[in-house]
Amino acid sequence: NMITGTSQADCAILIIAAGTGEFEAGISKDGQTREHALLAFTLGVRQLIVAVNKMDTTKWSEDRFNEIIKETSTFIKKVGYNPKAVPFVPISGWHGDNMLEESASMTWYKGWTKETKAGVVKGKTLLDAIDAIEPPTRPSDKPLRLPLQDVYKIGGIGTVPVGRVETGIIKAGMVVTFAPANVTTEVKSVEMHHERLEQGVPGDNVGFNVKNVSVKDIRRGFVASDSKNDPAKEAASFNAQVIVLNHPGNIGAGYAPVLDCHTAHIACKFAELIEKMDRRSG
Repeated sequence: NMITGTSQADCAILIIAAGTGEFEAGISKDGQTREHALLAFTLGVRQLIVAVNKMDTTKWSEDRFNEIIKETSTFIKKVGYNPKAVPFVPISGWHGDNMLEESASMTWYKGWTKETKAGVVKGKTLLDAIDAIEPPTRPSDKPLRLPLQDVYKIGGIGTVPVGRVETGIIKAGMVVTFAPANVTTEVKSVEMHHERLEQGVPGDNVGFNVKNVSVKDIRRGFVASDSKNDPAKEAASFNAQVIVLNHPGNIGAGYAPVLDCHTAHIACKFAELIEKMDRRSG
């Protein structure tokens, strides 16, 4: 679920515990802070916010915050993020400091800055940082690709697949095909947050009702596409750029991992390694 959810995100908020020992454990070689940042970058999430939580347990220490910024910047840079484009916000979720409103306990904190294509953006709180997320370009002119996150059977309505539109649009009356099973059907209606939509566009998490398809026919990981416009099809092989997070042995031809792609999890086999590249320079 962590992988399925992260693959749909535009921005990640990395929550770091400021407590003595807690931060160090999270950022250690096998720590979760490290693993989650790597997963976010690997899954294509290019915007990051770092929230340094539990500042109340450090007695609102500016020194501790700066120490955490320094260490975290070095490490997210290794992952592939540019620390100058990442807001660092000291917060206390328990007390609500710097979440929605400026904290009275951290008067030393002058706010965060981040570099964007449009220039430097500034703010004080975590909410400001969320508001400053840049909306990615939404490729609505490309053929429809909608990886299914789940499929529900809803009484009185029928089969309702749900997922996020990655490219293209989906609307009622459209004939869609689910790959790789090659199940074709008509879309009866499209909804988001229980409201009917004229159409779903990239970035929308939608549910859509389909005719004459059982819940048994389609499942998480299948991809819905427009039957009349370059429908998604199965590939016998493909070239991929792979980031190795951690691995006990050697990786070479014949290596057989499980592949997590959008919402699908599929066993595959490496045929050959073509080249090695540096993650930061490409």
